[in-house]
Order: sequence, then C-alpha cells, then structure tokens
Amino acid sequence: MTETTRPQSPSVPAARAPEGLSHAALWTSAAHAAEALRPTPYVLDPWAADFLHAARFQGGPPGDGAMQRLLPDWQVVRSRFFDDYLLTAARSGWRQVVVLGAGLDTRAFRLDWPTGVHLFEVEVPSVLAFKDRVLDGSPVTCGRRSTVGAGLTEAWDEELVAAGFDPVRPTAWLCEAPLYFLEPDAVAAVVTTMTELSAEGSTFGAECVNSQAVDSPLVAPFLNALATIGAAWNWQLADPEKWWAEHGWDARVADLFTLPYAMERLSLYLPLVGEAAAKCAFLTTGTLRGPR
Repeated sequence: MTETTRPQSPSVPAARAPEGLSHAALWTSAAHAAEALRPTPYVLDPWAADFLHAARFQGGPPGDGAMQRLLPDWQVVRSRFFDDYLLTAARSGWRQVVVLGAGLDTRAFRLDWPTGVHLFEVEVPSVLAFKDRVLDGSPVTCGRRSTVGAGLTEAWDEELVAAGFDPVRPTAWLCEAPLYFLEPDAVAAVVTTMTELSAEGSTFGAECVNSQAVDSPLVAPFLNALATIGAAWNWQLADPEKWWAEHGWDARVADLFTLPYAMERLSLYLPLVGEAAAKCAFLTTGTLRGPR
C-alpha cells in the first residue's frame, strides 16, 4: 500500500475541539501520530499530530487497564484493514466511496487512489470545518472529494445526492467506527438508508462490537470507563453476518490471525488480554445481496 506524505507546513494554531468531534476520532489521530514515528508505519497520516494540536488534545481514554494500552495498536490495525478494503474496491472498479461519520479521516488525502475516485465524507458541519482548517488546502489524492454536513442521525441521504452522489453507481461504503456509539434503532436506520442508496455490486466496511466479549473481566472495566465520558458502545452484535444479511448484505468477518500486520501488533497483548478480549470487535466487510 502506498500512502502520500505532505511538505512540512507551519504549525496549525491551537483552538479547541469542535462540538460533535468524538473522543474516538481524537484517539485514532493520537494512534496515527504515534504510528508515524515508527520506522515502517502501517498507517501514515501526516495530519494526525496537527489535529491533536489544533484540538488542544492530550491523553487518551479514561482508565489504565489492558484494553486502554491495546487501543492505539488496535486502531492502527483497524485503519490499515479499512485502507486495504477501500483501495482494493477502488482498484477493482468502484469509483464512488462514501465515508459515514468521517470524523478526522484523511483517506482522501493520504491513500494512493486510482484515477477517477469520488470520495464523499458525511459528518457534522463543525467537524468538517475544523478538519478543513487543519488540512489547509492540502491536495487530495482521489479524483474528487465532496463533504456532506450532516450527522448520521439526521436525514443525510438527500444531502449526499445533492453533493453529487449517484445511486445508480456501485459504491464502497465505510462506517469505520461511528455505528457502535449509536443506539441500535439509529444504526438500523443508517444501514437502511445506505442500502436504499446502493446499486448492485456495492460494498461496505464497518467495525462491529462483539456482544459476547463485552462482559469479560478485561473488556467490561474499559467499557465502564468509556461510559463515564459518554462514549458507551451501544450497538453490539453476537453474529454480524446474520445481522447484515437481515439488512440486505452478504457479510464476512475478518480473521485477524491471518493478517500479518494484525498479528505483529496484537500478538504481544494476547497473553495479557486473552483471545476473546482481542476479538471484542469485528472488522466486517460485505456486498449488497442480489439484484435490486
């Protein structure tokens, strides 16, 4: 996978995190910023440190358990997995990409896209404005980037179409992390809209929380700590393939133990957290079922 770098630019003035920017987005930026310091990073996000500075962000999730220590490496694994998913889709002919709940996602700027990709980011206006200020006119590496200023619990479909999205064209969708912070009914509404907008051959990628792991002695304290800052994992699944099938998609869960980069990062934690806790979230991809 080839990723882009950018020229050094003046430091972005510190302000504050905008309303609507999730803790998870900042934690992911912190993981990306740390990853950039490694000799051979799996994800190279040249803007991550600038986001943290602009938001005056320091620290990480509350608490100091094993899951908190694992989180940055997990976020790098997740980012790399979905980077590969989107690039594979684009190089296989999908030229319409939608990132739902985009947060501080910079894939439109850092991935080596094939010619002609139109990438849409759906996110609340305050977060998009904050991100664009930090990006400061950086050139995209996709053919075109369009932003849609709407939250996922709002009616974002009409705004997406107005921004140039074509429901007739197959789409590669990404819901990297935002769904599990929503209530189950809200997730179902988001996925229903996504399905209705999808042409035959469309694909998706999403992270789903494993409901069978959340009560483990190691995961439960982590989730309790997140709940204290309003970052509870509300949407949980025992069988993601069944859930997605009920919503019109043929889904599959990645076997992390077959991914070299995942094993390189996560194997160090297995003696500490156990295999069940390491599988507390599913990295899921899938394809729209049958003719529409």
